Amino acid sequence: MSISGRLSRLSNRLYDRMRDRRAFQLRREDGDRGSFDGLRGHKYAVLVTFRRNGEAVPSPVWFGLDAQGRVYVRTMHDSGKVKRVRNDPQALLAPSTVRGRPTGAAIEATARIVPSADWPHAEATLQAAYGIGRKLYEGAFGGGAEIGTYLELTPTASP
Repeated sequence: MSISGRLSRLSNRLYDRMRDRRAFQLRREDGDRGSFDGLRGHKYAVLVTFRRNGEAVPSPVWFGLDAQGRVYVRTMHDSGKVKRVRNDPQALLAPSTVRGRPTGAAIEATARIVPSADWPHAEATLQAAYGIGRKLYEGAFGGGAEIGTYLELTPTASP
Protein backbone atom coordinates (compact mmCIF):
# COMPACT_ATOMS: atom_id res chain seq x y z
CA MET A 1 0.00 0.00 0.00
CA SER A 2 1.23 3.49 -0.82
CA ILE A 3 2.29 6.01 1.80
CA SER A 4 -0.74 8.18 1.04
CA GLY A 5 -2.97 5.10 1.44
CA ARG A 6 -1.47 4.40 4.85
CA LEU A 7 -1.89 8.05 5.87
CA SER A 8 -5.51 7.90 4.72
CA ARG A 9 -6.24 4.83 6.86
CA LEU A 10 -4.49 6.42 9.85
CA SER A 11 -6.46 9.63 9.35
CA ASN A 12 -9.74 7.66 9.20
CA ARG A 13 -8.93 5.86 12.45
CA LEU A 14 -8.18 9.17 14.14
CA TYR A 15 -11.48 10.67 12.94
CA ASP A 16 -13.37 7.55 14.09
CA ARG A 17 -11.98 7.98 17.60
CA MET A 18 -12.87 11.69 17.62
CA ARG A 19 -16.57 11.17 16.89
CA ASP A 20 -18.87 13.14 19.17
CA ARG A 21 -20.98 10.89 21.37
CA ARG A 22 -24.15 12.72 20.25
CA ALA A 23 -23.62 11.31 16.75
CA PHE A 24 -24.38 7.87 18.19
CA GLN A 25 -27.83 9.04 19.33
CA LEU A 26 -29.20 9.25 15.78
CA ARG A 27 -31.56 6.38 14.96
CA ARG A 28 -33.44 5.32 11.83
CA GLU A 29 -36.71 6.70 13.24
CA ASP A 30 -35.12 10.15 13.73
CA GLY A 31 -35.01 10.82 9.98
CA ASP A 32 -37.26 13.31 8.24
CA ARG A 33 -38.29 13.08 4.62
CA GLY A 34 -37.40 15.97 2.40
CA SER A 35 -34.52 17.49 0.51
CA PHE A 36 -30.90 18.07 1.44
CA ASP A 37 -31.32 21.86 1.17
CA GLY A 38 -30.58 22.14 4.90
CA LEU A 39 -27.01 21.01 4.15
CA ARG A 40 -26.23 24.03 1.99
CA GLY A 41 -23.64 26.24 3.65
CA HIS A 42 -22.30 23.43 5.86
CA LYS A 43 -18.85 21.87 5.51
CA TYR A 44 -19.54 18.62 7.35
CA ALA A 45 -22.34 16.10 7.70
CA VAL A 46 -22.83 12.99 9.74
CA LEU A 47 -23.71 9.99 7.58
CA VAL A 48 -25.50 7.24 9.46
CA THR A 49 -25.51 3.77 7.91
CA PHE A 50 -26.93 0.62 9.45
CA ARG A 51 -25.45 -2.74 10.37
CA ARG A 52 -27.27 -5.98 9.61
CA ASN A 53 -28.64 -6.00 13.17
CA GLY A 54 -30.07 -2.49 12.67
CA GLU A 55 -27.46 -0.70 14.78
CA ALA A 56 -26.75 2.83 13.56
CA VAL A 57 -23.14 3.73 12.77
CA PRO A 58 -22.40 7.47 12.37
CA SER A 59 -19.53 8.77 10.26
CA PRO A 60 -18.65 12.46 9.97
CA VAL A 61 -17.96 13.18 6.29
CA TRP A 62 -17.01 15.89 3.83
CA PHE A 63 -19.73 16.07 1.22
CA GLY A 64 -20.68 17.76 -2.01
CA LEU A 65 -24.25 18.66 -2.96
CA ASP A 66 -24.97 18.84 -6.69
CA ALA A 67 -27.59 20.89 -8.55
CA GLN A 68 -29.99 17.91 -8.63
CA GLY A 69 -29.94 17.66 -4.81
CA ARG A 70 -27.76 14.55 -4.58
CA VAL A 71 -24.94 14.29 -2.08
CA TYR A 72 -21.55 12.72 -2.84
CA VAL A 73 -19.04 11.39 -0.32
CA ARG A 74 -15.62 9.88 -1.00
CA THR A 75 -14.43 7.03 1.19
CA MET A 76 -12.16 4.00 1.18
CA HIS A 77 -13.52 1.23 -1.06
CA ASP A 78 -13.31 -1.27 1.80
CA SER A 79 -14.67 0.99 4.55
CA GLY A 80 -17.47 -0.04 6.86
CA LYS A 81 -19.75 2.54 5.22
CA VAL A 82 -19.40 0.83 1.85
CA LYS A 83 -20.01 -2.63 3.32
CA ARG A 84 -23.10 -1.40 5.19
CA VAL A 85 -24.50 0.36 2.09
CA ARG A 86 -24.12 -2.86 0.09
CA ASN A 87 -26.24 -4.62 2.70
CA ASP A 88 -28.76 -1.84 3.43
CA PRO A 89 -28.93 1.28 1.26
CA GLN A 90 -31.06 3.20 3.76
CA ALA A 91 -29.16 5.98 5.54
CA LEU A 92 -29.52 9.26 7.39
CA LEU A 93 -27.65 12.47 6.67
CA ALA A 94 -27.53 15.53 8.93
CA PRO A 95 -25.39 18.68 9.01
CA SER A 96 -22.76 18.36 11.71
CA THR A 97 -19.53 19.54 13.22
CA VAL A 98 -16.24 18.02 12.11
CA ARG A 99 -16.63 15.50 14.95
CA GLY A 100 -20.13 14.47 13.85
CA ARG A 101 -22.28 16.33 16.41
CA PRO A 102 -25.56 16.89 14.53
CA THR A 103 -26.41 20.59 14.07
CA GLY A 104 -29.65 20.12 12.15
CA ALA A 105 -32.36 17.66 11.19
CA ALA A 106 -31.43 14.22 9.89
CA ILE A 107 -32.85 13.47 6.45
CA GLU A 108 -33.70 9.96 5.28
CA ALA A 109 -31.67 8.91 2.27
CA THR A 110 -30.93 6.06 -0.07
CA ALA A 111 -27.24 5.43 -0.67
CA ARG A 112 -25.51 3.72 -3.56
CA ILE A 113 -21.94 3.01 -4.56
CA VAL A 114 -21.16 5.18 -7.56
CA PRO A 115 -19.96 3.28 -10.66
CA SER A 116 -16.50 4.40 -11.78
CA ALA A 117 -17.93 5.94 -14.97
CA ASP A 118 -19.73 8.53 -12.79
CA TRP A 119 -16.70 9.37 -10.59
CA PRO A 120 -15.83 12.56 -12.52
CA HIS A 121 -19.20 14.12 -11.60
CA ALA A 122 -18.87 13.01 -7.97
CA GLU A 123 -15.33 14.42 -7.71
CA ALA A 124 -16.32 17.68 -9.43
CA THR A 125 -19.17 18.09 -6.94
CA LEU A 126 -16.82 17.61 -3.99
CA GLN A 127 -14.19 19.86 -5.57
CA ALA A 128 -16.77 22.63 -6.04
CA ALA A 129 -17.66 22.41 -2.35
CA TYR A 130 -14.11 22.57 -0.96
CA GLY A 131 -11.79 24.03 -3.60
CA ILE A 132 -8.05 24.07 -2.96
CA GLY A 133 -8.42 22.72 0.59
CA ARG A 134 -9.76 19.47 -0.80
CA LYS A 135 -6.96 19.16 -3.33
CA LEU A 136 -4.39 19.60 -0.58
CA TYR A 137 -6.10 17.14 1.76
CA GLU A 138 -6.60 14.53 -0.95
CA GLY A 139 -2.99 14.93 -2.05
CA ALA A 140 -1.74 14.25 1.47
CA PHE A 141 -4.33 11.81 2.84
CA GLY A 142 -6.61 10.75 -0.03
CA GLY A 143 -4.84 7.57 -0.94
CA GLY A 144 -5.64 7.48 -4.62
CA ALA A 145 -8.12 6.04 -7.05
CA GLU A 146 -7.05 2.46 -6.30
CA ILE A 147 -8.31 2.61 -2.70
CA GLY A 148 -11.17 5.12 -2.86
CA THR A 149 -14.75 5.12 -4.06
CA TYR A 150 -17.75 7.42 -3.94
CA LEU A 151 -21.17 7.11 -2.37
CA GLU A 152 -24.20 8.94 -3.73
CA LEU A 153 -27.09 9.79 -1.44
CA THR A 154 -30.53 10.81 -2.62
CA PRO A 155 -33.19 12.01 -0.22
CA THR A 156 -36.11 9.68 0.40
CA ALA A 157 -39.18 11.17 -1.26
CA SER A 158 -41.92 12.60 0.91
CA PRO A 159 -45.03 10.39 1.11
